Amino acid sequence: MIIMNALNTVPVQWTDLFELLAKFAFHLLVLLIIVRGLYYTMARSKDYLFSYILIGCVVFLLCYSLANVTLELGFALGLFAIFGIIRYRTRQIMIKEMTYLFLVIGISVINALASNKISYTELIVTNAIIIFLTWGLEKAWLSKQEKSKDVEYEKIEMIRTENRDKLIMDLEERTGISRINRVEIGPINFITDRVQIKIFYLTREDIVFNNDQPGKNHKNGKLN
Repeated sequence: MIIMNALNTVPVQWTDLFELLAKFAFHLLVLLIIVRGLYYTMARSKDYLFSYILIGCVVFLLCYSLANVTLELGFALGLFAIFGIIRYRTRQIMIKEMTYLFLVIGISVINALASNKISYTELIVTNAIIIFLTWGLEKAWLSKQEKSKDVEYEKIEMIRTENRDKLIMDLEERTGISRINRVEIGPINFITDRVQIKIFYLTREDIVFNNDQPGKNHKNGKLN
């Protein structure tokens, strides 16, 4: 009862409430475009989707709630400092994932702290620039960036120089990669007749070397 009476004494500012809901809906749309539309389509990893969306929403609401505090700029810079040094105990975050984390935090701060001096058109254009810049780097400029994977290979006789073409063809067939650019021979174990091979391929290839979507001919980087 005490809580209800306290809430009843606080007048509801419907204009401010609608502004919050409209800004949050717009921010969530931008967030989904960047995280689900751009990041996920390229990385094909669901590990960070949950974190990116929740961090973006929480940072937005936190900044919006404190928008009238005089520590706006210092608070925003503090968020970058705090979230910028995040490291999970299970594994280190890759540079690209850290870049998307910075992007999510940045766009959340921009959308939340946009003052009345900034029109909605300017805010939309700012978000559009970030989206198209990210899309341009992901889809157009860096879409064919070379990646590498380590595999354990048991046909040790195939590592000879004269069998290099056969080795690449066998790796392409067994891993599912349509085109392997090159390979590097790593440590060789003559006792077990196995060798570590690093394969290089383009990022557009749909191949996964993890336990979430194991391929037909490989498991945890081992070819059998």
